[in-house]
Amino acid sequence: MSEPHNIYVHVPFCMAKCRYCAFWSMANPCPDWNAYQTKIISEINEWGDRLGADTVVPTVFFGGGTPSLMPVDVFGHIIQAIYQKFAVSPDAEITIEANPGTLAKDKLMGFVASGVNRISIGVQSFDDEKLKFLGRIHDARTAWHAIEQAMSTGVRVSGDFIYGMPGDTPDTVRNLCREINNLGISHCSLYELTIEPNTPFGKMNLDMPSNNEMADMYTTISDTLKLPRYEVSNYAVAGNECRHNMNVWDGEPYIGIGRGGAGRPYINNGWYEQMGGRVQCTPMSDTERAIERIITGMRTVRGVRMDGAVQNIINMDWIRAHPDLVRVHDNRISATSAGMLILDDIVLNMTE
Repeated sequence: MSEPHNIYVHVPFCMAKCRYCAFWSMANPCPDWNAYQTKIISEINEWGDRLGADTVVPTVFFGGGTPSLMPVDVFGHIIQAIYQKFAVSPDAEITIEANPGTLAKDKLMGFVASGVNRISIGVQSFDDEKLKFLGRIHDARTAWHAIEQAMSTGVRVSGDFIYGMPGDTPDTVRNLCREINNLGISHCSLYELTIEPNTPFGKMNLDMPSNNEMADMYTTISDTLKLPRYEVSNYAVAGNECRHNMNVWDGEPYIGIGRGGAGRPYINNGWYEQMGGRVQCTPMSDTERAIERIITGMRTVRGVRMDGAVQNIINMDWIRAHPDLVRVHDNRISATSAGMLILDDIVLNMTE
């Protein structure tokens, strides 16, 4: 019997590309959805045949791009194919990412009726000028309304936000957190704006906040937001964490469907690297996979599991010498609050 595998489905299409976006996506509000559906279902069938129909699927995550741009019937056919080829858990978490500008009420209700039980809404900001700066297609009022409508359906709702834009200060971040508190959502992600090359922002000489200013903003989030942090950029009421991401960060197997999807399937007692939505994949050594698990696991509050592969490559002497940065508990290693600010350095030192 195959190990349980989480599934990520990539939807690459958007109404327009945001100025900061470095993900594989394309501005195409009217793509050939029939062709997309056929390709995605073909990949699902191939993976089902390879892993076996008894493979349990704990979570399915539709990311992008803008998955909410997808017609509801296309989503329905894709999710039906997953149920036909895999043993989807009765309590599976089915997430879809949504842009407020593409989430009319009838479409929202259609997604929920088709099986979505978690919606992640890309708000980014409640400041209309900042939304224009980012290149978003919606305004603050539309975003607020989308969240309220999603919450009224009874599904779990998350909001994505960006901070650390030019001109941002701890006060602007504090105000954003207070607005999130007023929303009453049980999960949110707050991402520091990162300037990537080959994006519109990457070609502009933006006056970005300094590292120290960014650190102050990061600390302000914990001091103001009512939701506790469970990962570097993610916050949730206990029990409302994103199960899909938690499973992936903890090192569980997953497959990526669609050209922008990636996976780490576990087949015949071995790990594989899968890129670009292809069923073909490359074998990975236990050490390579353990390094990935350390990188992702250390981003979470619960930390990385210390199984044999991880223990073989970590420097326990360094870890014991730095209790202010890392701690060992329940057969896991995690970063302290101070350590969260310098995670890259910690990971390098603990794996030397």
